[in-house]
Amino acid sequence: MIERIKTYMPILDWGKTYTRETFGNDMIAAVIVTIMLIPQSLAYALLAGLPPEAGIYASIAPIILYAIFGTSRALAVGPVAVVSLMTAAAVGQVAEQGTMGYAAAALTLALLSGVMLMAMGIFRLGFLASFLSHPVIVGFITASGLLIAASQLKHLLGIDAGGHTLPEMLYDIVLHLGQTNIITLVLGAAATGFLFWVRKGLKPRLLALGLKPKLADVLTKAGPVAAVVATTVAVWVFRLDEAGVKIVGAVPQSLPPFTIPALSLDMIELLAVPALLISVVGFVESISVAQTFAAKKRQRVDPDQELIGLGAANIGAAFTGGYPVTGGFSRSVVNFDAGAETPAAGAYTAVGLAIAAVALTPLVYFLPKATLAATIVVAVLSLVDFGALKRIWSYSKSDFAAQFATIVLTLGFGVEVGIVAGVLLSITLYLYRTSRPHCAVVGQVPGTEHFRNVERHRVVTSPRLYMLRMDESIYFPNARYLQDRIYKAVAQDKTVQHVVLQCSAVNEIDASALEALEEINHHLKESGVTFHLSEVKGPVMDRLLRSHFLDALTGGVYLTQYDAFSALEPELAMETLRGKRLVQACHA
Repeated sequence: MIERIKTYMPILDWGKTYTRETFGNDMIAAVIVTIMLIPQSLAYALLAGLPPEAGIYASIAPIILYAIFGTSRALAVGPVAVVSLMTAAAVGQVAEQGTMGYAAAALTLALLSGVMLMAMGIFRLGFLASFLSHPVIVGFITASGLLIAASQLKHLLGIDAGGHTLPEMLYDIVLHLGQTNIITLVLGAAATGFLFWVRKGLKPRLLALGLKPKLADVLTKAGPVAAVVATTVAVWVFRLDEAGVKIVGAVPQSLPPFTIPALSLDMIELLAVPALLISVVGFVESISVAQTFAAKKRQRVDPDQELIGLGAANIGAAFTGGYPVTGGFSRSVVNFDAGAETPAAGAYTAVGLAIAAVALTPLVYFLPKATLAATIVVAVLSLVDFGALKRIWSYSKSDFAAQFATIVLTLGFGVEVGIVAGVLLSITLYLYRTSRPHCAVVGQVPGTEHFRNVERHRVVTSPRLYMLRMDESIYFPNARYLQDRIYKAVAQDKTVQHVVLQCSAVNEIDASALEALEEINHHLKESGVTFHLSEVKGPVMDRLLRSHFLDALTGGVYLTQYDAFSALEPELAMETLRGKRLVQACHA
């Protein structure tokens, strides 16, 4: 019973070995991540169309809950750019931004996402994330990065513009370009330029000045804070808000409140699909980051328990004034590089953010929204990977087509259409590839018991035998393809007396495929051709033994392809081996 509880609450496992040294490393990581998260949380709440404090609230309870239920030692949970954009797109269809209904819908979205993630983890459905192929994920994130950056242009220009797709955003921006606030533009451009320089040039400069690498890293991570402080002071000193510069304004000085999501059937119906999409995207992003860091320290991440951890985090966000959260790449990198050893580092970060929520929020009153927009733009442009298009194009044209289509659909029709299209394209590509699997006619490599593709190797074959290796499991999409391949070969070559299907790569034969094999056996029998199988794997053989197929099979089932060849063409098979032995004897 205790072991079962430990499975669902990993804190009981790593907590036993927690030491003072571990505490020190986690605290250092927490301080660094907290410094980075304060402006980032405010910025992502702005991106989601919510009040700035929602970003901080969404970074407190969720982090603590993930520390209890999550398995990754380095993953930092909270608001992220892509999920914030998806939240804005989903909630914007339910309520108008800035209203109580909008905030309530965001809470409901977080709750639905949390419940879905929790259910997927309990029923061990982590494998569902595999329906999103890597090229499609990269394409979706690249397009989302562009959408997010475009959505922040209005804040950098100080204009009112809207839209959920790239064409809509750009059109509205151009339409209102004449209303650009020059002071806002200067502030936004300066903050953006500074943050780009911080990312690339500050650390080398600090190291050149003789600072220790760890201190230089901390100061680099604190770059956004410097931008926040400088622009806030500038607005306050020169009263730039009176000149039209939009500021954050009053932020409640309190801990996260207890909130209750709206649970009307209409609301749930409208947000169910977006919640599912957010859950899938968030889980894919989280698990990829978590597994990357776990591999570096030879640790283990349980995908199904990660679903439970992320589900608990989102449920926590729903009841503490937040919105959907997941594991973020940038903050997790900072957490890992800063030396975090356990999820407790996240809990300490939550304490730091709680202190900030109580004591520091009055200091951001004059913070210009252009600075938050600059923070978002610099963060998300690192997600844009156009180089992947070239790499995927050179490797696989079909994967490139799926990736490119995902990018175009996301930019042109919004994030929800883009991610749904990505899932459908991933599944379609998989079905297409497996419906026309690679099949090779094989022959014996002279002097060996190995069989290889006749088109790639010099091999020994017999006109009486048609030996086919299928490099894929046999199931309903490709069963017909296998039938046509064998029928065509037998019809074209009247000398064929035996067909041997090599099953070394076949891991599954479903009911449709079994019926197809029965038809192949019957068709070949009518044509005077014997049907054989070779190298059938144990689990596949177990299922075949439960059917009547083997009783009706006209030929045999052979342990190896060589056994089949030597049984059907004994003289030819021995001749090639004899040749090998003669060569070896001569060398001896």
